Amino acid sequence: MSQNEQQYLDLAQKILDEGTLKGDRTGTGTHSLFGTQMRFNLQEGFPLLTTKKVFFGLIKSELLWFLRGDNNIRFLLEHNNHIWDEWAFKNWVESDAYDGPDMSGFGQRSQHDAEFNKAYQEQKAIFVDKILHDDDFKETYGYIGDVYGKLWRGWKTNSLTAGEDTIDQVNRLINQIKTTPDSRRLILTAWNAETTPQAPLPSCHVLSQFYVADGKLSLQLYQRSGDFFLGVPFNIASYSLLLHMVAAQTGYEVGDFIHTIGDTHIYNNHIDQINEQLSRPMHKLPKLWLNPEVKSLFDYTMDDIKVLDYDSEPAIKAPVAV
Repeated sequence: MSQNEQQYLDLAQKILDEGTLKGDRTGTGTHSLFGTQMRFNLQEGFPLLTTKKVFFGLIKSELLWFLRGDNNIRFLLEHNNHIWDEWAFKNWVESDAYDGPDMSGFGQRSQHDAEFNKAYQEQKAIFVDKILHDDDFKETYGYIGDVYGKLWRGWKTNSLTAGEDTIDQVNRLINQIKTTPDSRRLILTAWNAETTPQAPLPSCHVLSQFYVADGKLSLQLYQRSGDFFLGVPFNIASYSLLLHMVAAQTGYEVGDFIHTIGDTHIYNNHIDQINEQLSRPMHKLPKLWLNPEVKSLFDYTMDDIKVLDYDSEPAIKAPVAV
């Protein structure tokens, strides 16, 4: 089976065996390693993990959201994607305008308290409905700050940058790859020292560098913090998808996706889940299909992106640490 997936499983085991027990912002606690790396040869298949089901629809809708330059969760909710709900929901239930039952500590309490969980689900449903159908509410509580797409497509400039209020990093990157493929400056960044730390969840995958050689386009991601069970499988697939899409629009084959992570951690309440995953067999990796009729990176829709022959073990649920 694929070495692409085996290295993920090997690193998971290494985190369990050698990781340092650390506290964290959420109060959950982690097993943590610092400075890890995986390398995925995309010619061998699309690295969507098969030892548990990873929902590709969530990955592609989130990436399309990034590429729109959007930082309001309505687009995600319209595609039944709830990845970013918790941080926006937290802003609402902690606001003066919220008049429902006490939701403090919901990230942990909802896992263990049945009565609280019922109230939490009811308030969450109200929140989602308001984001989808109430424009004023969406504008007040739907934004998650300057992360990812907002920084990719609309980086705010200072007074020294003549003629531009914002910089479209993605458009600039595409032009650079087409015109100066040997450049060592094919960079996409999602960390703004001024605005990012104030976001509800400051960007985790902060720097991407593209690289052209032998007719292939490769990409290395530096991720400052990686939730190895829940988040990292999505990050692997998302940036591999981004690499495929950029390669298709710049005339290259895909090469390698290199994933470098700073604080690489497994949350203490994900230990049983990761052990379950480690006990499972791998399957053959799927293939990615992109609609060849699409002529711009910004024109892809959900129907233009598909994985073919994806065979996996069942999904494994785990709580999100907020």
